[in-house]
Amino acid sequence: MTARTAAAIVSLTAGLASAGCVTFYEVLVETPIQAKLDVTPFQRVLVAGFVPGGTNNIDPNTETARLLRSQLRTKSELAVIDADVLGIMEEVDRRRTEAGETLPERPDNQPRIATEADFEPYEPIFEDTAYWKQVGETYDHPLIVTGTVLFAEIQRSGLVSRPNQVINQVTGRPEYTEDRQYMEQRGYSLVPTFVFIDGRTGEQLYSESFQEDILYPQTTNTPALSAYFELMDKLLPSFLNTLSTQKIRGTRTLVK
Repeated sequence: MTARTAAAIVSLTAGLASAGCVTFYEVLVETPIQAKLDVTPFQRVLVAGFVPGGTNNIDPNTETARLLRSQLRTKSELAVIDADVLGIMEEVDRRRTEAGETLPERPDNQPRIATEADFEPYEPIFEDTAYWKQVGETYDHPLIVTGTVLFAEIQRSGLVSRPNQVINQVTGRPEYTEDRQYMEQRGYSLVPTFVFIDGRTGEQLYSESFQEDILYPQTTNTPALSAYFELMDKLLPSFLNTLSTQKIRGTRTLVK
C-alpha cells in the first residue's frame, strides 16, 4: 500500500465517521503465550525451597516459597504440595564442612551470600540428580521448583526525570514539562533464578533468571517486605508462563 493510498483511506474513514456512516467500537482480544515447559507428565508441584541471599531484613527462602505456592494454587492446574521448606543452603554447607572446607565468616549482621558471585559454591546442588531424585521419591515424583533468590539493598544517585504540570495561560489547559533533578535514592534489587527439576529422575529440566530493581527517594522509609512483594509482582507472570499458557488481554478498535 502506497503512502498516497493509505492517506486516502484515512481521509475517507474520517469523512464517513463525520457523516455518521461509520461506527467505531472496541473489542477485547486475548493473545495466548505458550508455556515454556511441558508439565503434562506431572500432576503435582513441589516448591521445595531456595538458596537465599542479600538483606537479612526478610527470609527470601520462606517468602518466595510461600508466594509461589499461593500463585500456583490459583493459576496452575498442578496440585501444590504443602511441605516444610528445604534448607538447601544448610545442606550444601554441611557437605562443605564434611569435606574439610572452612566456610567464610561474615559479621553477625551480614548475610552469608551478599552478591550473585557468592552463589557459586551452592549451584552444583541443582545438578545433583541423586539428591533431587530422593526428594522426588519422598513426595511421589512431582515437578520440583527450586533455585536461588538474591534480595539486596541498593543505593544510587544521579539525575532523575520528573513530570511537572503547568497551566497554559492561553488555553487554560494543563501541560507537562520534564524536570531533571539530582537525587539520592535507595531501594532493593531482586534477582531470582528458578530451577525446575523432574522429581522422577532428579534431572534439571529448565532454569531462568530475572532481575528487577526498585528505587525510592532517600527520605522514603519503605519496609523491605513491601518492596519484595512489589518486585515479585513484576516477575510472577513470567514465572507462571513457564508452567502454563498465559493470556495477554488487550483491545482493538474495529470499524463497522
